[in-house]
Amino acid sequence: MASIADPQFEPLKNDLLLRVARGQKAERPPCWVMRQAGRYLPEYHEAKGQNDFFECCRSPEIASTLTLQPIDRYEGLIDAAIIFSDILVIPQAMGMEVVMVPEKGPHFPNPLSSPEDEQYREVMERECDVKESLDYVYKAITMTRRKLKGRVPLYGFCGAPFTLMCYMVEGGGSKMFRHAKTWIFKYAVEAKKLLQKIAVLCVEYLAQQVVAGAQIVQVFDSWAGELSPTSFKEVALPYLVYICDNLPARLRELGQEVVPMVVFAKGAWYALDDLCKTKYDVIGLDWLHEPKEAYAVAQKHGKVLQGNADPGILYGGHEATTKVVEEMVEGFGGGKQGWIANLGHGITPFVKPDDLKFFFQEIHRLSGLRQERHTPSKADVEAAEQRMHTRNILQGDW
Repeated sequence: MASIADPQFEPLKNDLLLRVARGQKAERPPCWVMRQAGRYLPEYHEAKGQNDFFECCRSPEIASTLTLQPIDRYEGLIDAAIIFSDILVIPQAMGMEVVMVPEKGPHFPNPLSSPEDEQYREVMERECDVKESLDYVYKAITMTRRKLKGRVPLYGFCGAPFTLMCYMVEGGGSKMFRHAKTWIFKYAVEAKKLLQKIAVLCVEYLAQQVVAGAQIVQVFDSWAGELSPTSFKEVALPYLVYICDNLPARLRELGQEVVPMVVFAKGAWYALDDLCKTKYDVIGLDWLHEPKEAYAVAQKHGKVLQGNADPGILYGGHEATTKVVEEMVEGFGGGKQGWIANLGHGITPFVKPDDLKFFFQEIHRLSGLRQERHTPSKADVEAAEQRMHTRNILQGDW
């Protein structure tokens, strides 16, 4: 596998997103979206063919092709690619069966029922080598970096421990989270042991993605909003912190550059201040946050924000999109520093590709207008100085 600086990869031509993720000022806000490669694109279905979802993930050639599709379609408009994969590859690596059911989503035929479940013991005792078992992900990342030819940086990612545990005990998505809540309240000790094991695997998995060529990594806590503020601090935050505290050291052990780290805790609007106190460089926001207020919190802690338009605006036509992008550009400081433009979650089904294109175009256009409007010309400065000089004279005469 190759590091970021490996000569087998062409030099990065567009480093805008990485500069912003590290807190630097930029000429405009970088932008990309979650679920960037997906079923809303007609070319996705062509490349996927008869393969099921996880077969696509396990094929480096197909995964890299799908990753590049939005980069090709929206050339010059988006500033990052995200590897085509799934957060549930870690439970698969832990020995659990996961299948993707059409029109339903991921399904665990045999979820963890309780700590007495024989499978729980097996999962906890199994020596899990994510470097070996998830090798297909790393191959896809390396192949994608080569195909990108330096056009934009590449995101790697993993699911957060709490979200992964939810899937492992619920057997799939849920509205009530009855089994997850049973685990965290009734089997708290055993739940935390499972969460810690997942966190350790997440660190190694992300580190190996960087070895393979990922230039920035994101942790998705998709079900964080199902927790109360108190529960979030007990069963989600400690394991998110473990990942960002331990990943840099692991990367250095592997001789890798420490890459920017992003955390996205969907629905946990109450946790913004706590997340800003962690070592994550970028805090992802869903649409429950008001941009201006969130930006003020992040600026206090020197953090970068990523987000946060409601994906539903893409159903609402161009006028709705323009309105939301205007609010984001204004609220996130105009986009010169501290903001990666994105949706507040992944692209939803039935979105028209051209409506997403308009979203990207509006970010470029409106952030440019905002900067032009707030960056005075030399003539404006001279006129303002003259007005101030005149005012001083008049005040002196008075």
